[in-house]
Amino acid sequence: MRILLVEDDLRVATVMVSMLQRRGYDVEHAATATAALEAAPCDLVLLDLNLPDGDGLDVCRTLRARSDQLGIIAVTARAEERDRVAGLRIGADDYVVKPFSMAELEARIEALLRRSVRHSRPAGDVVEVGPLRIDHGARTVRLDGEPVALTRKEFDILASLARQPGAALTRERIMLDVWQTTWSGKHTLEVHVAALRAKLGRPELVQTVRGVGYRLHTG
Repeated sequence: MRILLVEDDLRVATVMVSMLQRRGYDVEHAATATAALEAAPCDLVLLDLNLPDGDGLDVCRTLRARSDQLGIIAVTARAEERDRVAGLRIGADDYVVKPFSMAELEARIEALLRRSVRHSRPAGDVVEVGPLRIDHGARTVRLDGEPVALTRKEFDILASLARQPGAALTRERIMLDVWQTTWSGKHTLEVHVAALRAKLGRPELVQTVRGVGYRLHTG
């Protein structure tokens, strides 16, 4: 497991690198946005949003454009809801606000890894629901035969709903499927569902069930 730590505070970075290495991770440190974008390929990025040569949100956007499968956790002092929403919309898988404990950060990393493994499915595992065709092996989605480009989290939410098409799944059930926990940022699921609907271009396919959660329309 190779982690890229993007953190401009050398004192904080030194502590985090040491603790992550003790937990068995291979860690590379980048102190700037430029260094982060020039770093070697990795499995997971821990990304500070306040960088000396650019905005971490721009780094996140670029990294996500390069790969839908790369894990990205924003680790930042930006605690405002608008910052969390922006980070998730741009492509972060999770958002951790400083100060935080290493135990919490490690739990977030482990959860992200478990989700990646959990949603690795054999080729040929294809589900068709109404106009949607979801290929779990290839992690691709087609709507009326046309490809739809989704991020990892958007795909996982759709896949969760497609396991029981037409059934109302609770918010907690979807959170467990996708994030392996029922706790996350206040609007994490809602932000990702909104993005999923926008990319499908047919928001009625993912229906809100008031007081419960969401369902995938089968018509």
